[in-house]
Amino acid sequence: MTDAPQPVRLVTCSTAPNPRRVNAFLIEKGVEIPKEEIDLATRAHYDPAHLDKFGTHHLPALELSDGSTLTETMAICRYLEALHPEPNLMGATPLELGRIDQWNRRVEFMIMLPAAYVFRHSHPAMATLEVQEPVMSEWHRRPLAKGLEVVEARLRASPFLAGDRFTMADINAYIALDFMRVTKTRVPEDHTATLAWQASLADRPSLQRYVPPAA
Repeated sequence: MTDAPQPVRLVTCSTAPNPRRVNAFLIEKGVEIPKEEIDLATRAHYDPAHLDKFGTHHLPALELSDGSTLTETMAICRYLEALHPEPNLMGATPLELGRIDQWNRRVEFMIMLPAAYVFRHSHPAMATLEVQEPVMSEWHRRPLAKGLEVVEARLRASPFLAGDRFTMADINAYIALDFMRVTKTRVPEDHTATLAWQASLADRPSLQRYVPPAA
């Protein structure tokens, strides 16, 4: 892949969950890409120049050396994995590829999305960015609780989500569970396997919360 376009700029907001997932992936890979930090509250990602360049307001957004771009978290990570195959995070065998994708999707649909809806429709910080409907927030707490049960059942049977080693599925799940704190949701105390898994990963450098530099 040496002739493939190389990353030249990552437009990101490193405190947000999707950018955090890509940042964690980069740290695990030992890869550095110049970053342009955006404050979501300023809505700079809705600027016409940004939308014209990337085709969407979604962050993170990756610019490549040939002028092309990639958005969407997993698309960016897949490209980076192809450029930097080791350490492998997205599957070394056909079965592992499938299992990692399976758990990535389950985490996104069963935890990340419900938590995002709870956050967007209940948190005061979102009031100027979202037409908030409190009923949407309360409704999504139910599938979120079910998603936590699914993860707990898996971690009772496996040391990591996709098998016996740390992968992108664990990055996604850890950051999704950490994001839940903004919804005042916690992993239940009787989910002992999930809590033990979280504790085992808590000191991993890639999973630390981003602290913006002092002004």
